Amino acid sequence: MSPSITEQSIEQLGGEASVLARQRRDHAELDRLMNLYAEGSQPTQERQQTLQHIIQLTFSHAFAEETVLWPALRRLADDGEELTAGVEQEHQEINNLVAGIERTSPADPRHVELVGRAFALIRQDIQDEEDLLLPRLQEALHHDPARLRRLGTTWETVRRTAPTHPHPSVSRRPPRNAVAGVPLSAFDRARDLFRAGSPTGGGRRIAVMTAALTAALITAWFAARRAQANHGHVAAFEQRRSSSSSRHTGRSAVARALAGSSCGVRSLRGERRRWRPRPATACRGCGEPHSSRLTGCPDRRSMDIKDT
Repeated sequence: MSPSITEQSIEQLGGEASVLARQRRDHAELDRLMNLYAEGSQPTQERQQTLQHIIQLTFSHAFAEETVLWPALRRLADDGEELTAGVEQEHQEINNLVAGIERTSPADPRHVELVGRAFALIRQDIQDEEDLLLPRLQEALHHDPARLRRLGTTWETVRRTAPTHPHPSVSRRPPRNAVAGVPLSAFDRARDLFRAGSPTGGGRRIAVMTAALTAALITAWFAARRAQANHGHVAAFEQRRSSSSSRHTGRSAVARALAGSSCGVRSLRGERRRWRPRPATACRGCGEPHSSRLTGCPDRRSMDIKDT
């Protein structure tokens, strides 16, 4: 297996835009913020703002991993399922702990305990990703810088529009987490703006407008993806329909022939069923053979065909 991404150069990681380099930068920033909070040298309000920055970065980062990186690892690597299941369990535990942090006040002794446990688990999660999952993803992509950069761009796009707070009840895997992430992201980011700004009417309006714009952009992206998928389904359906029509050409020809007979055939009985021709019997009224129920024959009562 490749060495930990902390031991590789930027060139080995695929460049600054590589998903591995982006991950390492986020991990370093999280470590810096957690150390700053743990020092306790900041004023109370600034310390709580630092904690909020940690929470926002942690969950937007994790959501993008669960939506983009771990599905790719499961698809490309034989042991991807086992590796991602472990880190998803860590993410779930972090969700539960941070949800508890947000429900308690900084003066509550449980708050301090929950923060310590959450920080320890975040550091463990970072180590597992840097030493195991990301090197395995690098191998699965054959150390290809172009593929690593493309994956990095996708991951960064999702991270910038992801939820920023814990949601323990949301699935850790797509498509359910992606669908739930659209409204949750708008709600979380509006709440972040409201907390960071003034509680005046102007601040509220800015928060609501930003949330609406974020939700609209994400919804449009999913709608475009769904439209593209539907287009493929429609094309496949039309192809199957065309193939089915060619197989039933004989039935259509018989139907047209009967519909155009001089006896005025109104319809074939059992049109939706598989057509099975009946033995033809000459009509005494018009002399033409018929194998279906008829209407409008000049001598209907003298027909050899018995109505059913």
